Amino acid sequence: MKTIEVKNLKKFYQIYKKDAGFWGSVKSFAVRHYEEVKAVDGITFEIEEGELVGFIGPNGAGKTTTLKCLSGLLYPTDGTVQVLGYAPYERKTEFLKQISLIMGQRNQLWWDLPPMETFILNKEIYEVEDKKFRETLDELVELLDIKDILKIPVKRLSLGQRMKCELISSLLHSPRVLFLDEPTLGLDVVMQKALREFISEYNKRYHATILLTSHYMRDVEALCERVIIINHGKILFDGKLNALVKKYAPHRIVRVVLGKRVDQKEIEKLGEIKTFSYPEVILTVPHKNTGQITANILKSLPVEDLTIEEPDIEDVIRIIFQDAK
Repeated sequence: MKTIEVKNLKKFYQIYKKDAGFWGSVKSFAVRHYEEVKAVDGITFEIEEGELVGFIGPNGAGKTTTLKCLSGLLYPTDGTVQVLGYAPYERKTEFLKQISLIMGQRNQLWWDLPPMETFILNKEIYEVEDKKFRETLDELVELLDIKDILKIPVKRLSLGQRMKCELISSLLHSPRVLFLDEPTLGLDVVMQKALREFISEYNKRYHATILLTSHYMRDVEALCERVIIINHGKILFDGKLNALVKKYAPHRIVRVVLGKRVDQKEIEKLGEIKTFSYPEVILTVPHKNTGQITANILKSLPVEDLTIEEPDIEDVIRIIFQDAK
């Protein structure tokens, strides 16, 4: 079942431009110049129920604009969008009760009140039954381990604690679709890992459909089998993460620790040298030839240790954006 269907989605803006200085302001009274900005420029994709998809791209690529169109905050310039069978921009109550948009460091918690007050308010807004509210709250509190902070004013909580409470506040109505826009932004590595584990567990437990944007590639690697890459409002890639690596970086990295010095020319016969600083040499080798080349290395060189690694996902993404320029 397709939960999200996007066909030729476009969102354009008219941006007013003015010359600097006093005379620029004076001239603007007579003539105003506008520029059309194509935030999203004809993208098409579908997401099945229960999928957890990474939606990645540089700043200004159109990620957040797309999420706002999907959640009904923005009206598309052109194209069609369907989420759970609804047109999001109509903002029907039945639709809003089944989705949630979570944006990193965008607060919905009451600053001077404990998180529990916001939870109770959202319970009433989404018309969650008392029993269901208590069961869901207890489950989320246990998953995120925040039982001890529910009665502490939000302004006294750390960023990580607030982000956990933001998540709970957005999930109390058990949404079927989550739009997560940089949920780990600004958090330390420990808290990032904790939130990644929570998102993964929520996806499995509730079979929720999740579209995740993040600048942290570890988020994407840890959570998403499928990625959609967007730049300048257009989709550059849509498919499995492992297929992305194979397509744009068709090589592996072989790290070798040598037992004794070897002439560099002997190593060059075995593969392309990326770096060589005795005793370690790093080679790049084609995916399809990895087994044969590794066997040749072990046979020809005094190897003390050898490891085979996939290219870093950030390097792969960098290659894609460079090719798209």
